[in-house]
Amino acid sequence: MSATAGTVRQPALDTTRRLFRDRPVVPLIGLLAILVIVMEIASPGIVNPGWAGVILRTAVPLAILAGCQTLTMLTGGIDLSVGAIASMAGFVTATLLHSEGGVAQGIAVSLAAAALAGLVTGIAVGVFRVHPLIATLGMSFIVLGLANVWQLQSVQTGAGVPDILRTIGSGLELEVIPNSLVVFVPIMALILFTLRRTGYGRLLFAIGDNPVAARLSGARSWQVILVLYVISALLAGIAGLVLAGATNTASVSLADSLVLPSVAAAVIGGTSIFGGRGGYGGTIVGALILTVLSALLTVLGLPEPTKQIVFGAIIVAVAAAYTRVTAES
Repeated sequence: MSATAGTVRQPALDTTRRLFRDRPVVPLIGLLAILVIVMEIASPGIVNPGWAGVILRTAVPLAILAGCQTLTMLTGGIDLSVGAIASMAGFVTATLLHSEGGVAQGIAVSLAAAALAGLVTGIAVGVFRVHPLIATLGMSFIVLGLANVWQLQSVQTGAGVPDILRTIGSGLELEVIPNSLVVFVPIMALILFTLRRTGYGRLLFAIGDNPVAARLSGARSWQVILVLYVISALLAGIAGLVLAGATNTASVSLADSLVLPSVAAAVIGGTSIFGGRGGYGGTIVGALILTVLSALLTVLGLPEPTKQIVFGAIIVAVAAAYTRVTAES
């Protein structure tokens, strides 16, 4: 009898593992729905189209930063510099608001600086084989230091978030649809298309799955890695611009608190920290889950230290459960 029960359970377990491994978006949407239901129970009437619009607007910068992590984690790396680069982009754009070139110059300078930071990181990781964790952590300190120097130099000119960034970052069409989707949807489409339909996307998976085999097959891994970190930095810069508009704040530490949640969103979304497996669809749902979870803890009225503890514990539990179910070692 027990042998028969075990035989029945094994196919079910294998099916669950395949679902979490190959189509993580399905169970993640279920988890998101459960959190929304709990949110409504905790505060009846709060879940409505306006609330959904605010959640989407809040999740956009996190989802873009989590896209950076998804791309780098596919190669077995990680990008801890995204917070500093995002903060720098928003701050530099604000300080150049009253320059001769105005907002356009500010955005161009900030994204150029972001691309340069990504290029240096890509050379360190791809050419000199510095571990991504060390390279990106070091770059975050470099960017933060340079941003502080820029702050001291430009403090007399003042800074303010440009109106166009506030409109994009915090505006809601019909009080439901975030204006930031104008930025996010093309980014989402580009990442999904790149990973699923292009040779470059296949190279990212190949390098993460087996870097030696990828190199022996003729792939120039260092070039792929270099381009990867430039793309990641540019995405981080765009996320910083959206975040500055959403919060109407420009500071050198604006996006620092989103670095670890961006990693968590990618992991919860099914991207392996060991490389070679994952996708951006699950990451987007992961960012929504973390955003709703944060809102739920706020509604429950938990003190900030307790909120951080519970938030971190739930992230660890979900990531551990995913690893366990997929039998990842």
